[in-house]
Amino acid sequence: MRILGINALFHDPAAALVIDGRTVAAAEEERFSRRKHGKRPVPFAAWELPGKAAAWCLKRAGLRPQDLDAVAYSFDPSLARPADSMGLDDPWDHLRLAYAREAPGFLKAALPGLDPDLVRFVPHHMAHAASSAFAAPGGPDGETSSVLVLDGRGERASHLAARRVRDRLEPLRTQELPHSLGLFYEELTAHLGFLRSSDEFKVMALAAHGTPRMLHELRRYVHSTGDGGFCATGVDWHEFCAPRGPDEPWTQDHADAAASAQAVLEEVLLDLVRWLHGRTHDSVLTLAGGVALNCVANSRIARDGPFSRVWVQPAAGDAGTALGSALLLAADGGDRPLPMPGADLGRDWSDAELGAWLKTAAVPFDRPADIAATVARALADNAIVAWFQGRSEYGPRALGHRSLLAHPGHAGNLERLNDVKGREQFRPVAPMVAADRAAEIFQGPLPSPYMLFVHEVRAAWRDRIPAVVHVDGTARIQTVDPEREPLVARMLGEFERLTGLPVVVNTSLNTAGRPMVDDPRDALECFGSSPVDLLAIGPYAVRRGAFFRSSSSGSGSGSGSGSGSADDGTLR
Repeated sequence: MRILGINALFHDPAAALVIDGRTVAAAEEERFSRRKHGKRPVPFAAWELPGKAAAWCLKRAGLRPQDLDAVAYSFDPSLARPADSMGLDDPWDHLRLAYAREAPGFLKAALPGLDPDLVRFVPHHMAHAASSAFAAPGGPDGETSSVLVLDGRGERASHLAARRVRDRLEPLRTQELPHSLGLFYEELTAHLGFLRSSDEFKVMALAAHGTPRMLHELRRYVHSTGDGGFCATGVDWHEFCAPRGPDEPWTQDHADAAASAQAVLEEVLLDLVRWLHGRTHDSVLTLAGGVALNCVANSRIARDGPFSRVWVQPAAGDAGTALGSALLLAADGGDRPLPMPGADLGRDWSDAELGAWLKTAAVPFDRPADIAATVARALADNAIVAWFQGRSEYGPRALGHRSLLAHPGHAGNLERLNDVKGREQFRPVAPMVAADRAAEIFQGPLPSPYMLFVHEVRAAWRDRIPAVVHVDGTARIQTVDPEREPLVARMLGEFERLTGLPVVVNTSLNTAGRPMVDDPRDALECFGSSPVDLLAIGPYAVRRGAFFRSSSSGSGSGSGSGSGSADDGTLR
């Protein structure tokens, strides 16, 4: 079956294509539209579809809308209740539901040739669950696993505990709204002056600067109920700390509130996974939903929970429901859903296409014998490198395809990168490390290819890689498998040969408030507008000095103009 999955209703609109149970493509609309998260999660935006992402997914597979067997839409309006009946203060929620009901018609308009009768509504949390349970690295036929979903809200719940049994998902427990761990964390995000349903990771980072001294009081409002559910509503954050304006400095009270919220979240999550394990006795737990992007909580579950292995969907937020809804329909239609091949499911360009982009942009560039070695030498000299390679990532993490790289041995590179990106200075940056070296340097769940856990940095290494060590002594690592990522692994190996450090700083290739870079134009715009020293785009190198000398002199393309050497801008 050829199934297109669509997430559109709340935020992070995305599309994914599954053919015969295999994930072929997946992309978020923000990477095409250049609007962070695609849109704001308000009812008035619920009609907006991931039209560009969907069209690209079909193009990738050489399909037309009329070639599809089904379209999966990751929300079922027939299951929803009015917001006020669920205790939610959202007077326009009826508009969101009206748009959802009309989704088949909107999709027909966005994808000419599509039969609207092919659109199937998939329950939101079942789509989340399928995105992790079916996409996780699998075992033999008959494998079972447990799955936990937590986010802000779905049709009428904010949580799903379920079990995968072969190619079926069996729901075990849901938590009805208004109780929501996702909304609880979102409300604190807004109270602390950040953008809700966007900046929750900032609260997680700020928590490391505080102490959970408000935990006892928070437990009055947020706690598990012992039966697989929880209470999480009614918190008046003004009782705990003063609100912070978006441009105001944070105080210790703000950090302590964040630390307390993080602590109570982890407590409830541990109770939920223990209840789930008591029902299933599985060894594997898979996680999805926006709360599963909280890598600190994920690590607590892995360390203190009863499951021997925890796997988190890399696109755990709502974008991942596009893939999950398609996988669920595939399974229902008789196809065996296969594990996702990796997070690199987006757009890519051939070497010739990238060279043509650079020529058209009249950018001076060269083609070194080995771009990985060139980047490693630049990093060893303390350059900041924009790394644009292969297919773009699905989900919010830069995983060695659209990354900013730096030397981890210079403590000042944390401030430097945060300045480059226009971010708050309390936020950490992450390390990438060869998978076979990770255990020597970091302690925590391994392998960790998707940056969804935090790890203790071993004491002997903290002074050697200070740029990636957070204030609490942890780092959110990415382990690099040379079979999956040979170019990144080669760069890491050469960097270690030059510096003795098998670690490189890796943060997303974007600036504050902008989506991650996706296409070559985005890469050039980001490179030209921020103090990055080298752009490694495919096999080509664009150097900052040459870039701006060319801009000021008005000279043309290719640095070795007319020489035809393998190291100039001439395409071969």
